[in-house]
Amino acid sequence: MAQPRTTVTTAHSDGEAAPTGVLVVGSGPTGLLLAGDLATAGVPVTLVEKRPHRISNLSRAFVLHARTLEQLDARDLADDLEAKGQPLSDIRLFGGLSIRLDTLPSRFRHLLVLPQYEVEKALERRAADAGVRFLYETEVTGVGQDADGVTLHVRRPDGEPGELRAAYAVGADGIHSAVRTSIGLPFPGKSVIRSVVLADVLLDEQPERTLTANAVGDAFAFIAPFGDGYHRVIAWHRGRNVPDSAPLDLDEVRDTVRLALGRDYGMRDARWMSRFHSDERQAPAYQVGRVFLAGDAAHVHTPAGGQGMNTGLQDAANLSWKLAAVLRGHADPALLDTYQSERHPVGRSVLRSSGGIVRLAMAKRPWTLALRTVLAAAVTHVGPLRRRVTGQVTGIGYAYAAPRGAHPLTGRRIPDVALTGGRLHEALRGGRFVLITPGPYDEAGRKDRLAVEHWAGERRTTVLVRPDGYVAWAAEAPDAARIEAALLSWTGRG
Repeated sequence: MAQPRTTVTTAHSDGEAAPTGVLVVGSGPTGLLLAGDLATAGVPVTLVEKRPHRISNLSRAFVLHARTLEQLDARDLADDLEAKGQPLSDIRLFGGLSIRLDTLPSRFRHLLVLPQYEVEKALERRAADAGVRFLYETEVTGVGQDADGVTLHVRRPDGEPGELRAAYAVGADGIHSAVRTSIGLPFPGKSVIRSVVLADVLLDEQPERTLTANAVGDAFAFIAPFGDGYHRVIAWHRGRNVPDSAPLDLDEVRDTVRLALGRDYGMRDARWMSRFHSDERQAPAYQVGRVFLAGDAAHVHTPAGGQGMNTGLQDAANLSWKLAAVLRGHADPALLDTYQSERHPVGRSVLRSSGGIVRLAMAKRPWTLALRTVLAAAVTHVGPLRRRVTGQVTGIGYAYAAPRGAHPLTGRRIPDVALTGGRLHEALRGGRFVLITPGPYDEAGRKDRLAVEHWAGERRTTVLVRPDGYVAWAAEAPDAARIEAALLSWTGRG
């Protein structure tokens, strides 16, 4: 039987055909955003997913942080998602720890409580509208690559083997990534918490806060709304260290929630319950040749702080424009090396911060409980520490390394500043660079990848903003030759 093959080709000078386009494996939020970005930029994309085509309401992620909302706003998705979710301007956790978000230097001075499936629906619509080809019930069984491209060996829905080929591939296929395994990358780390229980329930009493979380003694519990009347409950008890396969009933969930929160809010009518264990793991490399990893395939951490889905979406935003620039001939393939140097340290930092929160939640000995109280007070009341913690949790505090001697803005995130033509995030839509300059500049020859905008105020700095919203280059009162040199370096010839 003939095997399927997804190959989009372009001619080499010697007459041979080389693959182009990208194969994305995994249709979670990370894979969907990445595929949608690439297709929007005109790159052929095939998205491969082992599961049938359905958006599950059993996902674990429930929070969109400010930096992710900014990225979604740059894709014209944030306003619709904001209308579906519930904003929360501060996070209150155990030991009096309070992280206020209403002073964030962002248009989104809150986190958004929103089930992951709503994010997936929006990203899937965008990807489909942009022309992404979806292959569901298609399992990756191996990965091969050569100097020109990547071959995915797959099992089709009818059980027959097949091959897919493209210039690059991205594994966004989760903690058990077939792509990561196939390219021989280890996934070092450990299980941090075992026998965490999840339940989707109705509540007779509504919690006082949109997001309710606390840890007392041996118990931890978290409650967040779905928006359809059901609530997601996540709970853990130190003394119930049983396998994930052990039976679970609602009484066990109620008991743990009462210990942690003081009451169970009359939970009833569970439509779904499960156990899982929480790992801390990170691949040593996010790239092997022409194959990349993103999201949970590259890093997994505890759910503390709600940073998992957000970190994966940031991975996708970082990688997508780089792949598009290389495949469209506007950048040297060496640009792809910066994905590792920029995102791997962020993944490591998230492992540390989420792990730190969970270890404080698990504190039991008197000295660790005292330390938790002191740290909670410090984060709540000491300005520099509060800003640092808030920046890490929300994602707005991360910056990428800049070359020696670069302008201080280089590598930093730019908020949604006002421009004479509107807002920065609006200018970023379509995956283009944005040159913000006080004077005129002609983008002729680069309109497909560059928008020229002007500050709404009196600022005189000239800034070149990358498609992911970070500063590529900046200068004070540069002449036209310096601006052109920067554009040539980052966007290619006009």
